[in-house]
Amino acid sequence: MTSAKSPSAYEELRAIFTRLSRFDHLSAISGWDMQTMMPPGGNKARSEALAELNVLKHQILTAQKTGALLDRAQQESLNEFDRANLHEMRRQYDNAVLVPGSLVEAKSLAGARCEHAWRTQRPANDWEGFSDNLRDVVKLSREEAQIRAQAAGVSRYDALLNLYEPGMRSADLERIFGDLKTWLPELLQKVVAKQQQEPCLIPQGPFNVETQRKLSLSVMKLLGFDFDGGRVDVSAHPFCGGVPEDVRITTRYNEKEFLTALLGIVHETGHARYEQNLPREWLGQPIALARSTAIHESQSLFFEMQLARGEDFLKILRPLIIKQFGEQPALEENNFIRLNQRVRPGLIRVDADEVSYPAHVMLRYEIERALIESEIDVDDIPALWNEKMHSYLGLDTVGDYRNGCMQDIHWTDGAFGYFPTYTLGAMYAAQLFNSARAAIPKLSEDITAGNLHALFHWLQQNIWRHGSRYPTDTLITNATGETLNPRYFRQHLENRYL
Repeated sequence: MTSAKSPSAYEELRAIFTRLSRFDHLSAISGWDMQTMMPPGGNKARSEALAELNVLKHQILTAQKTGALLDRAQQESLNEFDRANLHEMRRQYDNAVLVPGSLVEAKSLAGARCEHAWRTQRPANDWEGFSDNLRDVVKLSREEAQIRAQAAGVSRYDALLNLYEPGMRSADLERIFGDLKTWLPELLQKVVAKQQQEPCLIPQGPFNVETQRKLSLSVMKLLGFDFDGGRVDVSAHPFCGGVPEDVRITTRYNEKEFLTALLGIVHETGHARYEQNLPREWLGQPIALARSTAIHESQSLFFEMQLARGEDFLKILRPLIIKQFGEQPALEENNFIRLNQRVRPGLIRVDADEVSYPAHVMLRYEIERALIESEIDVDDIPALWNEKMHSYLGLDTVGDYRNGCMQDIHWTDGAFGYFPTYTLGAMYAAQLFNSARAAIPKLSEDITAGNLHALFHWLQQNIWRHGSRYPTDTLITNATGETLNPRYFRQHLENRYL
């Protein structure tokens, strides 16, 4: 009688990370429920439950056994996929083992309190009340950043940026954003001046919310959303959550106008398609996760900006809108295209056009970097926000916290380092769409005919199916022939708007 063969260290690790992914599943769906369905009175108990779950995950991931298995697995003979998976396991472990469980719990609870309060304090324009909660989150985020920075030998902000965009440094962002500043303000001025000579009719409502929802579902179907593995709901701030097998996206409706909600749906559907098409055979393992936050944003912005605001797609979107709301002058084809390509600097980031959007990102990056590096404090945010809004976009936010420094959800739970990935994502999206167009000779005709199969197949082959198999630079080079090149973003904006 022969004894059963003991599992290898790598096989044991796979079992551990499968278990962690199941906890992540519960955490993701519970977090979605918190933002969409949960009554306000449930916040304290839910926050405590999620904090407990986060501590448990942290204990499993950082256990001495996990570290020992990682060391042993490094010596084992593994194929390319398993080696890449092991690399991602090690990265997760290294990121987690630095931070004590007590800080994980404290940050989780502070973030939940701050986010819950934000939902009522933002509409009330209550900066004073909000800033008390935000101060706690910033304090804990600085503690985490300091621990990570000392271990990695980088700045505090770079230590947090690395959690969202592995390998990216603020020096890289300074170079990229510095280049943007040399040409974007002039481009913005030219486009605004040009469009002032092109009057644009605005659709006249009201637009029934249930009808908007039907329109959203029809557009999601056109974009290939898998309704057997996902759903759409309403929240205070649009987002894509859940897990690849059960993706949850949200939007927010306004009876006075429908395009904001609709384009929000398109954006979140881009995120959802990426999640729904991650490598199924590897689900539960780190290699099956999205490569980075910027790559995730590149998919949502590929859908929203590159595809949905392009003339070809707008020609097939318009009939779907008319079917729900009927004909009106603003929906005439040329006017409808102008409406969706209108550039008008505004206060709200999520409603911004793609020309002024990078200014919103640079503003937030500069403030959050200074905040984490302790160059400024929470009380300094409103004045600095107004100063930069005036400098970048010529807009005033004095006293308007709701539409100024309180508008985003990101800082409420300590997501410092996230904002730059939006502009990086926009640049990746432009570069990817340029390569897709070169690879699909009849792409324009396909889109106009409502045939998006070839485009989505290209994304599936070049981005979605790879998960975290490759580093970001390798993934983008394989797809486009080069690493991130911001010139494609500039070319895209100039070609579309000038």
